[in-house]
Order: sequence, then C-alpha cells, then structure tokens
Amino acid sequence: MLARMDASDADRLSQQLLAWYDRHARAMPWRVSPQDRAAGRRPDPYRVWLSEVMLQQTTVAAVKDYFHRFIRRWPSVEALAAAPDAEVMGEWAGLGYYARARNLLKCARAVVADHGASFPGTRDGLLMLPGIGPYTASAIAAIAFDEPATVVDGNVERVISRLFRIETPLPAAKPEIGALAARLTPAQRPGDYAQAVMDLGATICTPRSPACGICPWSHACAARAAGVQADLPRKTPKSEKPLRRGVLWLGRRADGAWLLERRPERGLLGGMLGFPGDGWDGNGGEAPADAQWSEIGEVRHTFTHFHLVLQVRVAQIAEPVGRGEWVPRLRPSDLPTVMRKAYDLAHGLADVQPAAQSEGLLQ
Repeated sequence: MLARMDASDADRLSQQLLAWYDRHARAMPWRVSPQDRAAGRRPDPYRVWLSEVMLQQTTVAAVKDYFHRFIRRWPSVEALAAAPDAEVMGEWAGLGYYARARNLLKCARAVVADHGASFPGTRDGLLMLPGIGPYTASAIAAIAFDEPATVVDGNVERVISRLFRIETPLPAAKPEIGALAARLTPAQRPGDYAQAVMDLGATICTPRSPACGICPWSHACAARAAGVQADLPRKTPKSEKPLRRGVLWLGRRADGAWLLERRPERGLLGGMLGFPGDGWDGNGGEAPADAQWSEIGEVRHTFTHFHLVLQVRVAQIAEPVGRGEWVPRLRPSDLPTVMRKAYDLAHGLADVQPAAQSEGLLQ
C-alpha cells in the first residue's frame, strides 16, 4: 500500500484534512486555533509539553481540569521547576502513572538549568530531555515549532490503519503505520496537521461506529471500501492481568492527624504520600503501629499490569509508630486514586455504622 501512494496523493490527502481541521478543530486550553495560528500566534511550548505529558494514557476530558490547575499554580516552566516535589505530586494525584509527574519535574528543571528556560526547538533536541520519548518529542516539535515530525498516537494508529486497510495486528503494525503516517505529514503546517489527525480519530474515526459519512478521507479509505472499518485496527489479544491482594492501614491520632508514608521515588506510586500497606507492592510489611485495627471492607483498583484488592483496616493510634509520618491536614485530592478509595470507604463507614465502631477515627 505504501508504494501506491505517490507524493501528489499524499499532499492531496493532507490538504483535505487541513481544510477540514480549519472548520472543525476542537478547542483545547493548550491549543492555538488554526485561525489564530494563521494570524501569527505561536503555541507556547510549555503548554504543549505539559498537555502532552498529561494526555499520555489519559483522556482529554480527564486532563482539562488538571491542566488549568497546573497553569494557575505554575504558569511557566521556571515556576514549575521551582515547585516543591510534594506539591506537584499532590496536584497530579488522580491522573495516574505517577512516574510522569516525577519526570515532569526533572524535565522542567533540565530545561531551566541547561537550556535557559527555553525548550529545544527540534525533535532531536527534545529527545535529550528527561521523560520525553519519541512520541512526545515529535508532538512538541510539530505543534510548538512546526517541524515536520510524524506524530503517532492511538488515534493516528486507528485512522491510518483504516485509511490503508492495514490488517496486521498491533503492535506488530506500528512500523508500517509510522511509515505511512510519515508519508502523509506535510512540510507546511505540520503542527496543525498533527492535531488534525488526532482530532479526526477522536471525533469521527472513533473506535466504535465511525462516522464515515462526514469524514474528509472517506473517499480514499480502503477499510470503508471493503466494509471493515469497524474491525480495524486489529490487536493481538492481551494476556489476563494477574490479581494481587494486600492491606492498607488507615491510622489517625486523637488530634486528627493521619499516619501516612512517603513512597520510594522508584516503583509503584513513586514519591507519593499514601497509607501504610503490606507487601503487595514491595513497599511495606507489618502494621505500622500496635493498635486495635478493625477491618471495614475492601477496595479494588486496576493498574497497568495487574488488578488489586486491598483490605482496609482502621484504628485510632498513638505514638510510637513503627513507620510513617503524621500529617495534620490531609487533602483527599492529594492521594493517589487507590488510596483515596480507601479514604472514601472509611468515611462512608462513619456515615452508616454505629459511632462506637469508628469513634475518634474520622471525626
């Protein structure tokens, strides 16, 4: 299929998509509209980078509020680089994949220390920064600096798989998809084009029930011609995720302080504050204090590589404690999602169970 598409075919397709994007581009808080871009307004590399890191493994809808909060607190890469780690990790809580937040800080500090607070303007230069991989480097280079870098995310994989009817399952099809996507990437307006393909996949060429009748590429789509567009891209079946079990201990002191522990920088939920747990994640063991622990139920959570079921135990405890640190004021929003589930379970128990069972713990 690659051999059948000459330069004029590729140019025609990219121009058709750009014309569609000029009319239908989604409004994003980090995006410069095609009209504003044509008028000379340039995207802010900091905002482009921040949004791309946040959007990894996450939806636009989930990211918007986080993006607004980050920009309000840290409106520039200098401000973010100077922020305390704990504050950034707290604002990130709930977005998941916490290594991204740690790399966010490392990258911001490298940009300030090594590049005078200006992001490198090329894909190769961006790849030298910590936490920036091939996809993110291509996206920033194209969107922020108009380098004709090829941007391939899940939306683009789906669009290209259907346009050229690629039957090879993912991930084996990635090289072929990347080569075809590169042929379509125009030298002019590559940033708008990159966002146009992603918008097409997100709004029209969707995973289920693609809206082929209003697609600017419907006339050229090989999958639609064969009636198999809803079946592509094919994917190699994933293996079943294993199940892990463990315990979380929610301890509170008489003055209202919560017992939390800072997790190691490397590993699951790295650098985050959370309730002490046992060995389900390689970071824990026995109960953090000698107390009358009461089991109140369980919470379930799914990580990238496994499912998790945790027993939640609560108690009012006093010093000394075996591990952890006392936090006088706890904001649930600062906790990782799995920890917030346990916190919510404990508070739900206080609402429906006799006071004697949770006396002092949640007051």
